[in-house]
Amino acid sequence: QVKLVESGGGTVQAGGSLRLSCAASGGIFTNYDMGWFRQAPGQEREFVAGISWIGGIKDYADFVKGRFTISRDNIKATVDLQMRSLKPEDTAVYYCGAIRTPRVWKRPNNYDFWGPGTQVTVSS
Repeated sequence: QVKLVESGGGTVQAGGSLRLSCAASGGIFTNYDMGWFRQAPGQEREFVAGISWIGGIKDYADFVKGRFTISRDNIKATVDLQMRSLKPEDTAVYYCGAIRTPRVWKRPNNYDFWGPGTQVTVSS
């Protein structure tokens, strides 16, 4: 059983930056690819970014390319999401997920474990 806990959310003005972090425990971190998703009120959970178990392969949703960067530290068992040039439409609860099946990152139903989420609010 892998436990995931996100941190780093908050309120920021449009154009600002935030760095989210997800700490994993209770399992072998390198057994999992990792992903970040977000969910705004009344909307489905949507893919933001994914990273392979060794960190060499990454993918992003088109709406965050060039603004967000995903990274992981397999020693610390963490995965981070650096967010820059934030927009009001980035406002959502952000979740990290762990997935054993490699490279099928974009469907939330594929994930094995989820964190409770962290709120990101971008004011205009």
